Amino acid sequence: MNKMILERVLMGPKGWNGFSMGDVLGIDPKKATPDHIKSLDMKGVAQLFHAAITPEMAVLKGEYTAELLTAGKTAFLAELITHNFFGPGHWDGKGFMPLKDQRGWGYNIFSGKNGSGPARVRKMNTRIGLSCIDNRDSFHLQYKVHNPGFIGLMRDEIRQVNPELFIGIGYMDILTGPLIPAPFILHGKPSPWKGPD
Repeated sequence: MNKMILERVLMGPKGWNGFSMGDVLGIDPKKATPDHIKSLDMKGVAQLFHAAITPEMAVLKGEYTAELLTAGKTAFLAELITHNFFGPGHWDGKGFMPLKDQRGWGYNIFSGKNGSGPARVRKMNTRIGLSCIDNRDSFHLQYKVHNPGFIGLMRDEIRQVNPELFIGIGYMDILTGPLIPAPFILHGKPSPWKGPD
């Protein structure tokens, strides 16, 4: 897989610059909030992702609130896909259940259409492994096993800023390499796992 394609979209020709999370955020990452990440441009988002910690499988357990970030030239496309084609409504969160030290599974949470309750669909397998974005490990979400066609091409990678704040990058995993980066955050104390519909 060609990591350079997505790296150039995220960082430009100079690549990663080695800043720490504190350097990027301008605050101790233990005190960081969603608003600190939302204020970053795409280069800052990418550098924060690169500097953030790879969470252990057991760290992500339960249901988390999720938000897309509006940074980057492809933000409008990422928002269109995520809220209109990825699931049955507005994307609002993710649920996780670890199974082993390096593997688990989960689902996505969407606002129901026309006032209906939330939908827990778009299951994924999770694992810890080498990133498709840089040369560090990430918490991976893979959709292919549970979702045919277009959705099966989607992948996410997640890293941890602090115990209640995570940064992720979603992308399309196609033959030429990972494309259309869609940065997002997971935040807050998780609510209990409910399981997919």
